[in-house]
Amino acid sequence: MELLLDIFTDALLDSLKMLPFLFGAYLLMEWLEHRSGEGMERLLTKARRLGPVTGALLGCLPQCGFSVAAANLYAGRVITMGTLVAVFLSTSDEAVPLLLGAPEKAGALAPLLALKVLVGALAGLLIDRAPRKSSSPQEGIHELCRHCHCQEGDILSAALRHTGGIFLFILVVNLALGGGVAFLGEERLAALLLSESLLQPLAAALLGLIPNCAASVLLTRLYLTGAVSFGSLAAGLLAASGVGLLVLFRQNPRLRENLTVLGLIWGIGAAAGLLLHLLG
Repeated sequence: MELLLDIFTDALLDSLKMLPFLFGAYLLMEWLEHRSGEGMERLLTKARRLGPVTGALLGCLPQCGFSVAAANLYAGRVITMGTLVAVFLSTSDEAVPLLLGAPEKAGALAPLLALKVLVGALAGLLIDRAPRKSSSPQEGIHELCRHCHCQEGDILSAALRHTGGIFLFILVVNLALGGGVAFLGEERLAALLLSESLLQPLAAALLGLIPNCAASVLLTRLYLTGAVSFGSLAAGLLAASGVGLLVLFRQNPRLRENLTVLGLIWGIGAAAGLLLHLLG
């Protein structure tokens, strides 16, 4: 019973951390939905050009709320795929306080954050240079809202409806993932990371894709005990975006785009981690 209570408490706290970012993202989208015109379109287009750099810098702050907000904003076409990937790659959550709490490993924090920002920004800028068809922010937000009658009522109530619905979804998934990690145990998960193998960064990046902050906690703990290399830690944390991926697959109806983002963050994280692993 105590274990179940701990699982529920952790899931609830993790989900509650997302609320301000969820509400802020939906409030912005509802405001944009009710504002139209060429001036607003030009402003958003200009802002999106350097979006990956801004996204990478915001993402490295020690929480995963920005990845949730970015997933919603991408589903509404307010930001580009490059900005979304930049945020996902640079997202930093529980890894920061864990490394700060271990003086002997705290020196790895600055290089790790710098790496995540650099890789996220460069990858995002390159992705946005690739030609692709993209709808305008107004069109994207309208498509996102068409099933929930957001046009009916005021901006605040529509944002609250969006926030409440996705919050419950995140809570349920966090409960399921938290229970899975608790019952499997860290030892079994660590065994999946192929100790002393060149494939370890690839496996670490795969573990990082778990849409829950527990993945970054586990990876950081394994690094602190010497079970994984710095390269593997970097691979896993580059691929780790908290519940951002979960929200993306929930909110964005374009499955091919979601799978592309998934493949990009795993591939970029694994490649960067493998390079660092080989360099020692």
